[in-house]
Amino acid sequence: MVTSRMSSAMRMKKEKNAACGENGNEPVQCDEMHVLAVDDCLIERKVIEKLLKTNFFKVTTVDSAERALEVLGFHEEQSTCAASNAFKVNMIITDYCMPGMTGYDLLKKVQETKCLKEIPVVIISSENVPQRITSCLAGGAKDFIIKPLKLADVTKLKGHIKPPKDVVSTSANASSSGPVSSKRKISSGRARGKMSERRPRVGGLTSV
Repeated sequence: MVTSRMSSAMRMKKEKNAACGENGNEPVQCDEMHVLAVDDCLIERKVIEKLLKTNFFKVTTVDSAERALEVLGFHEEQSTCAASNAFKVNMIITDYCMPGMTGYDLLKKVQETKCLKEIPVVIISSENVPQRITSCLAGGAKDFIIKPLKLADVTKLKGHIKPPKDVVSTSANASSSGPVSSKRKISSGRARGKMSERRPRVGGLTSV
């Protein structure tokens, strides 16, 4: 019974590693990959979410480009992101045809915004229009996929997704830098202590 459970756990781990793949020489941790999926159709959002979660991605879905920008903490007035927003995204997948802002409009907004432009954007559409595809790719889209989204397409996405260590965050890095700096201080303090202990004795006294 125990052996069976261990085998099952190992098999799931192998499937996860295979699904995640590698970025360069380092394995990419899919449970840290966050995809923002944008589509005005509920059914399409469910399909995208299911496919990505099957491949061990974390997924957030929204029904419009405007809502996507809100989630990302973007402020139209200042053309910046909210400093207090800790939302992190490794990739945006957006439908092209949506009421209000289109997927292309969202792509351009992301590309023009300093705090968002590093996030890769993939456009999906049910319409195969060459001119539209060319415009999106020229505008900075990493790929243009014709619906319906398939497992093979998800495999292609892994080549575009931004690895966790380079994840784009709309928040300032102050919260993460604090603990790191304190650890460095502790480490340097310990190092100085060890150096003092190793200093040679001169005439029976420890040098200062």
